[in-house]
Amino acid sequence: MLKEILSISGKPGLYRLVSKAKNLLVVESIADKKRVPAYAHDRVITLADVSIYSEEGDASIVEALTGIRDKEGGKQISFDFRKASSEELHEYFAAVMPTFDRAKVYPTDIKKILKWYNILVTAGITEYAPKVPAAPVSEEATSEEEAVSEEKEAKKPAAAKAVSATKSGKRKDTSATSSKATTKVKSTPKPSAPKKSVVGAKRGG
Repeated sequence: MLKEILSISGKPGLYRLVSKAKNLLVVESIADKKRVPAYAHDRVITLADVSIYSEEGDASIVEALTGIRDKEGGKQISFDFRKASSEELHEYFAAVMPTFDRAKVYPTDIKKILKWYNILVTAGITEYAPKVPAAPVSEEATSEEEAVSEEKEAKKPAAAKAVSATKSGKRKDTSATSSKATTKVKSTPKPSAPKKSVVGAKRGG
């Protein structure tokens, strides 16, 4: 979701990309839907690339936005952060992101993040973590299911013959027939696909 949200230096608010042209981007304000150009000399970043200094290294802004959302119940910030003191801002931010680095994250940074959060919530955007694609079914599991299905199909003719013989008064050893039909089914499981390592998103500056 945050990969689609842009912050542009010198322009207030947040934007969505509408189209690309030579040497410029056409973007739309999330707040009022107005479209404006963003030129090559403008510094454009996606919120997904924004990171925050923490005691454990750089952390994604997703952690902060999710913490604010949970604290505020998905509503706007409950206090006037624009007029808040540095101590009040640090205290609030510590409640939503306990590991943030107080020495490197300035009050102006916190105000910017809180402002972005308000814009997103007002626009109905409350999910910030990237969507995780569903895990594909392994080839090995598929081959095992196919083998079971083939084995069941092979047993059906043998069972039908046994019922027919019983009705005609002729008793036959159906176990041998069933065994032959079953032994014809050979399933060679396909080699499982190599596991893919998942690489995290690039961190912003």
